[in-house]
Amino acid sequence: MQYKTKEEKRWRRHRRIRKKIVGLPERPRVCVFKSLRHIYAQAIDDVHAQTLVSASSLDPSIRGEKKNATIETAKKVGALLAQRLKEKGIETVVFDRAGYKYHGQVKALCEALRENGIKV
Repeated sequence: MQYKTKEEKRWRRHRRIRKKIVGLPERPRVCVFKSLRHIYAQAIDDVHAQTLVSASSLDPSIRGEKKNATIETAKKVGALLAQRLKEKGIETVVFDRAGYKYHGQVKALCEALRENGIKV
């Protein structure tokens, strides 16, 4: 029996999810990444392989409030990403949880996108 680390298991789930999800220019893929201290999200156009907009807990408007990423921080990152998507004229996205379970910070970020008018 071969033991896997948490990161290896997440990476396998992420690859399995990515087989099914594709971001288009009019409906980009919103990918989430969590570290122990921060949370990052970016809208990606997979056809042209480019990042359209991004937001993270390192942005100056969010950075100084908390030392570590929390659910409140994830909500603020989601709201900031939604604002930037609307500025680009994007109303619908495909949500890519990147192998993370859909709860906690990932769920808060996705719900913040929905609350700010982005169809997920």
